[in-house]
Amino acid sequence: MAFQVGRRAGVADSDAKWEAVNADRAREIETRLRMVGDLHRGGAGLLAGTDGAVAFPLVVSGYSVHEEPALLVEAGLTPLDALRTATLNPAHALGMADDLGSVAPGKLADLVLLDADPLEDIANTTRIEAVVLNGRLLNRTALDALIDQAEAAAAAVE
Repeated sequence: MAFQVGRRAGVADSDAKWEAVNADRAREIETRLRMVGDLHRGGAGLLAGTDGAVAFPLVVSGYSVHEEPALLVEAGLTPLDALRTATLNPAHALGMADDLGSVAPGKLADLVLLDADPLEDIANTTRIEAVVLNGRLLNRTALDALIDQAEAAAAAVE
């Protein structure tokens, strides 16, 4: 499927070109992971979701943020540090850590509720049971309905 999507997106017009593109991507990802690990060890503040690029045309914003924590752990961050790139670090970067970025009385909070501990396995960040958004609980059924609506809207424009 990704091959056909890539070909339609103009990424590759032949199997040989697609294989070359994939080899280039693998080297690029390896380099980026090494750089991210070096930046983290050097004390740089990392933020999730900030590095989309045209070099990766099959990376879909929004969905890709669910893959990012695992890549950050692969780069050398702990699961807790990977989670902080999407929570506490952005709050500090925006100068809003008093109001955002962690769960505490008096803070603003949208929450993603998981059915497994991401500190034990960072892949558990994809095991979303519910979301609290603007004080409204969206359970798994409601989230699935939203996904179905988005898929139907996307299919309507194809």
